[in-house]
Amino acid sequence: MMGDAALALRSPERTGKDLAWEVTKLRCETLVTINIELIAAYQAASSVHSVRALASDIEAFDRWCRRNGRVTLPATPQMVADYLDARTGLGSRPASLGRYKASIAKIHQLLDLKDPTQGALVKLRLAAVRREKGTAQKQARPLRFKGAVRDVERDAPRGLNLRALLESCPVDLPGLRDRALLSTAYDTGLRASELVAIAVEHIIEAIDPDARLLQILRHKGDQEGEGATAYLSPRSVTAIAAWQLAAGITAGPLFRRVQVRRYKARAAVRGRPIDSISGRETWDLRKTLSKPAVPARVEYDIGLAPLHPGSIGPIYRSMIQRAFDLGALPDLVAEDVARLLKGISAHSTRIGLNQDLFTSGEDLAGIMDALRWKSPRMPLAYNRNLAAEAGAVGRLIGRIG
Repeated sequence: MMGDAALALRSPERTGKDLAWEVTKLRCETLVTINIELIAAYQAASSVHSVRALASDIEAFDRWCRRNGRVTLPATPQMVADYLDARTGLGSRPASLGRYKASIAKIHQLLDLKDPTQGALVKLRLAAVRREKGTAQKQARPLRFKGAVRDVERDAPRGLNLRALLESCPVDLPGLRDRALLSTAYDTGLRASELVAIAVEHIIEAIDPDARLLQILRHKGDQEGEGATAYLSPRSVTAIAAWQLAAGITAGPLFRRVQVRRYKARAAVRGRPIDSISGRETWDLRKTLSKPAVPARVEYDIGLAPLHPGSIGPIYRSMIQRAFDLGALPDLVAEDVARLLKGISAHSTRIGLNQDLFTSGEDLAGIMDALRWKSPRMPLAYNRNLAAEAGAVGRLIGRIG
């Protein structure tokens, strides 16, 4: 099933998954010929994340097939429908089921096999799940600059707001990094993987001497690497400069791991007279020497590699908890914070910026351009609740009381 060409693809220098190698692990009913050139072309045209997701999906499908005594390739419409039913029983939402279906279709396409997902049975099963569960996806909780306010310019901050989180950051190295990270994330609306990819060299001068521009070399909607540019406010520029100065970062990844080592204080120790050392003790002349007091201290190690994308959400949640503990979120009680934290993710700043742009009067085209969206579907979904409040009924009720 695998020739020398496929073996050649298994290079340790390659990033992500090697689909040709992953396919050789699947349980097949008959001999399947691997078109190395086609798979290599697909990997070259796709992001590492897309290839990894496809490999993960077909691996999960293969495990299910083996547990149920079925072959993985070629699959039948009945097998795919049963698999999607099984995933539904495990709690998968329609959007996830659609991805699993697309992955099974893609691997059949790459292997020149008949696509089983086009069968009427598969489509009807998916339609039934969508009808039962609905297609709405769970949305991360937004982190808006002043919280849930109508007028982002004039209203005072309320509830969970990004400004309170920024003001609550300490001036130690982790605090300086977190302030710069959160401020940059809000200004740019970057996703986690894009945020941690920022390098010092990507920050360039702007017309405003206090602001900067950020070159985004690649983003999710930019598979061809055209790049984009985002605005960095003077607030973010100041925070970034403070973090760089304290961390000694002049080039390379901007946001890095900070390892903290804390040492407790030690009281002074007076040396013992030599004649007080009992014969029962281990003889050590150092016992006669006095030791000065040692104050508590904190040491930091700055990593060379960028933060992992998976660390962004936990950093945000830690910042929220710290701000609440400091009394910077006076509108909230502990139960509110516990509930809010469950919805916070790395995407929260992107949604928050999207909603603040909407409430400030920006049109859909401007929001899509600022956040580099190719389709209006997601910005409209994120603004659905705000649009209801600002819509005809909301305006009417606001006038008649």
